[in-house]
Formats: sequence, C-alpha cells, structure tokens
Amino acid sequence: MSDAIKHECGLAFIRLRKPFSYYLQQYGTVMWGLNKLYLLMEKQHNRGQDGAGLAAVKLNVEPGYPFLSRIRSAANQPIADIFSKVSAEVKELEKYQPDVMKHPGLMKGHISFLGELLLGHLRYGTQGKNNAEFCHPFIKRNTIPARNLALAGNFNLVNTDELFNLINIEPGEFQKQSDLAAMMEVIHHFLVKGDEQSQSDLDVLGVLRKAVPLFDGGFTVGGLLGNGDSFVFRDAHGIRPAYYYIDEDVIVAASERSAIRTVFNVGENEVKELMPGMGLVVKANGEFTIDKVVPAKERKACSFERIYFSRGSDEKIYRERNALGYNLTPQILEAVNNDLKHTIFSFIPNTAEVAFYGLWKGLDDYLKKVKIERILSWGKNFTEEELSEMINRKVRIEKVAIKDVKMRTFITEDVSRNEMVQHVYDVTYGTVEKGVDSLVVIDDSIVRGTTLKESIVRMLARLEPKKIIVVSSAPQIRYPDCYGIDMSKLGDFIAFKAATELLKEQGKENCLTELYERCKELQRLDQLHTENVVQHVYKPFTTEQISNKVAELITPKGLKIPVQVIFQTIESLHQACPTNTGDWYFTGNYPTPGGNRVVNKAFINYMEGKNVRGY
Repeated sequence: MSDAIKHECGLAFIRLRKPFSYYLQQYGTVMWGLNKLYLLMEKQHNRGQDGAGLAAVKLNVEPGYPFLSRIRSAANQPIADIFSKVSAEVKELEKYQPDVMKHPGLMKGHISFLGELLLGHLRYGTQGKNNAEFCHPFIKRNTIPARNLALAGNFNLVNTDELFNLINIEPGEFQKQSDLAAMMEVIHHFLVKGDEQSQSDLDVLGVLRKAVPLFDGGFTVGGLLGNGDSFVFRDAHGIRPAYYYIDEDVIVAASERSAIRTVFNVGENEVKELMPGMGLVVKANGEFTIDKVVPAKERKACSFERIYFSRGSDEKIYRERNALGYNLTPQILEAVNNDLKHTIFSFIPNTAEVAFYGLWKGLDDYLKKVKIERILSWGKNFTEEELSEMINRKVRIEKVAIKDVKMRTFITEDVSRNEMVQHVYDVTYGTVEKGVDSLVVIDDSIVRGTTLKESIVRMLARLEPKKIIVVSSAPQIRYPDCYGIDMSKLGDFIAFKAATELLKEQGKENCLTELYERCKELQRLDQLHTENVVQHVYKPFTTEQISNKVAELITPKGLKIPVQVIFQTIESLHQACPTNTGDWYFTGNYPTPGGNRVVNKAFINYMEGKNVRGY
C-alpha cells in the first residue's frame, strides 16, 4: 500500500491440554507452548508493529503464589523484546540449576510465563498513544482467582462512553482513550456477578452472553481467567477474522488461518473459522465448547483483510488477490486501447504483487485469444517470420517501482520534507521507450493519494512514458472505518476530496452546508446513528467522474504526461472475495448503527475544521 495506514491487530491464544512433562517427553522441551506462541505472533507480525503483549495463567497454583503474569512492549521489535525477557528469566535460572529445563515442575514454579493458558497480542495503534501502557493484554486483578481477567483483541468499539455509563463507571483519562478498557470493565462487571452466583463452576458462556451484546463494533477477543477458564469470541457480523485449531495436545486460536497452519503444520481443513457471533470457551479442566454468544447477523467480514491486511500465504487469500487483479483486465485494456505492444505493466511494491500476477494472467489470457484469432484469420497466407513474431508476443512486465528502505528525516521544513518524500520510491531506468510506451502500475488501494502524488507519479514520470495509468485493486475509499482500521478522518480520503472539488466546480458547495446542517440536526435529536448523510456527497457523480478528478489531484503541478486512475468496481470486488462482503469504507453501508454515527461525526469535524477522529 503506497499510503501507509495504521490498522488491525493480531491475536494469538494457546491452551495446553497436557502437563508440561508431556511436552518435554513428546517434543523435547518444556517451553513448547511458549515457542509456539512466539511463532504464532511472528507469523502475524504484519498485523501490528506498534507494540505487543503476552499474558499467561498457571493452573493449580497453591494460594499465595502468582498465577497470572503479563508483559508488554512498545520497543522497535516488540515481539523479540518480550520473548528475550522471557528467555533471560530462563537463562538466569540455569545459572544456578544448569539442568533445570529437564524439570517441568521447577520450571513452572520459577518461570513467570510458563503457563498452560497463553494469550499474545500484536498492536497497531488506532486509539490511544503508542506506548506499552496501551498495549494488550489488559488485566484486572482480584484476590478471588475467577475474578482475575486478562483481555486482548483485534477490534474497535464506537460506543465506549455508553458502556461506561451502563455499569456506572466514571472513566479516567486513560480509560477514555481505550476501547479495550471499556470492554474490560463490562466483561469484568458480569464476571463478578457470575462468580457470585456460582463460585464452584463459573458460567463463562453466560457471562459473555450478557456482556457481548452491549458492544457496538467489530471484534475478535481472547480472555484468560485466573481460575483457569478461557475464551475467544467474535462479533455478530464476523467483521474481524478468527480461526481455531484443536487436537489432543493443544487448543489454538488466532486472527489468521495461515499462521496456525504454518506453526502447527496442519492442513487447511483442520483449521476452522470461528463463525460470527460464536465463542470458544475452554474450562479449567480442559473441556471446551463452541457455542453462540450473540445471534449471528448478516455476514460482513472485512474485505480489506483479503485486499491487503492478512498474509497472502493463505491459499484462499492468494487466489482472491489474484482474482482482484484479473478482474481489472477489461478496464485496463480499454484504457490502453488494447495496445499491449506499447504498454508496460508493473506494481507498486510490495503488497500489490499478488494482484499484479492476477492482472498479468488476465492480460495473457486476452493476448492468447488475440493470437488464435489472428492466426486463424490468416488461413495459409503467412510467413514463418510473421508466425514466429505472433507466437512470441508477450505481455510486457517490468519491476519499474522500487521501494527503498524506510526513509526518515530530521528536516521539518515543508519544502525539504517534500523533496525527501519523493525518494521513498525509485524507478528502474531504461525500461520504458520514451514517449511511446504507456505505463500501468497497480496498487492494492489508494487512500490519501499523498505518496502517489509526492513520490510515485513524480518518479514514474522520470521514465517519460506516453501515459501513466495508476490502478487500484480496491474500489474508491470514500468513508471512515471504525471497526479496527485507522481511517477515521473524511478529509484524508482522496475520493472525498475529489467529490468536494467537483461540487465546488459545479457551484454546488451549498450541498455541503445543507448536509452539515442535517448532521447537526440529527446530533441534536441523538439520531446520528440512523442514516449515513455523507452518501449524498457522492450521489451527483459517477464513479468515473470521481476517478478522473482523483487523477487530477494526484498529478504533480507542471507534469505534462497524462495520468489516469482506475479503481476496482464493487461488483468485481465481491466476485473476487465472496465471503468477505464488508464494504462500508467503499459504499457507506455500515453493518452497525455506530458506523453511521461515526461517518456523520467525521463529516461534522470536517466542516468545522477539526482534525480529530470521528470516534
């Protein structure tokens, strides 16, 4: 993605089902569970690089001894930082007892995080500050084991204020900045009530069934209790992803299927999806249930997971990203007048590469069809040279754009910074015939367009192509997200800028004022959640009109080379990614009422010149 956005989080849950002595005998190390958790987190590091955290609960601990431990880090390499500290604790113990790794009981007693219940988290900061204090898991401690709670998740909530009011808590400054803090307080509130009702056998599922319906957002959340119970649950629309794997040795859950498959070396069908509204609950004795927490609603799994966020090593995601590129073929052929002979195709590294392969296949299929038709039209009237030239004709692909290492600068002067930004990407010289070849580059999505304008288009123009065509494998991003992706300010979106520019050009600026007044009226009536007013901003224009205006906006001043922008259609997106139909950032059709409230609040902020998030 050329425009970096903060997004997502990663969850890793492990419940060991055997004594530590078993793992020592079976796998040669008492640290098997922690090793697997480390790998499970590393295989999802794409989901969060602002911080990481780890919580562990030990079973059957004598009263007075610690049973819940938690460590968090916001270091440059947070996963490595966390596990290096765990390793340091082991090495310190080995100084005094060199063969301690062969004694599971001693290891469990002395190593803080050698627990049967493990919860790992990777964080991208979408709310709150990027420091260790905001990293998951959060914990609540209590002298009663069942009332100790460690919680972590991949989510955003849009009703945190209401949640604090429901349980009569006045949030502090820290709590106001964290939706996990609100979720934690609500779950713990019902957890205490559940423990009061049945101290011998806590009804974890009952606790979740009271708490989870109160949450407005998209979420996959894992929790550990001090009594040895644990759980993972998913929102009713399935907005955020969740997968699990269970065998005799272990119960695992994570945000990505491919991570579980790789770490535990299991087949695709052995890793199951935790379906929308469902919860995986594991009791202290190791028995588990998978049951309904909230009634499932229309599936709206996040399509950005397939376009960009999730690792492409999952075979289904790989196929879908391929299809995203393939489906763009007709639009691109039209843009280059079917002239493949004088068109070079490339991609903007690194995440658009798989979609590029799909586009390449689509173009190749078209070219094969052309070859067959052309050769058949010749009959017997052709030379060997003509036949050879036709058969050997290929789609011209080059690695034109190269992303340099992340460039940092101490320069604060705007002009100088812009000069630095231009060099985030570099180009491969000599790949384009100047003034003759058109250049097509595919990106996975276009959010703000800033990097395109300040870096990519400028750099591509140095090759002096006849035309530059920028292709997005995602549709136009028009609306904020509030379910786990940090795209919350309307004024940041290049598509929104394009629509407002078109309104101004057509003398319809009063439309924005009228919509603003409508939003303020809804706000006064506490009805902001009832409709998405911002959809009216786009209604006067076709998708092509907005795409053409986006092309103007990303064209650097003074550039003479024509620039065109092509976006994926909504229909083609759903064809390529049939199980992830969540498309609110493209269509404005939010799956929960809180989404409408967020987009309208974002519009109010835009009109009032406030550079703050909408939730």
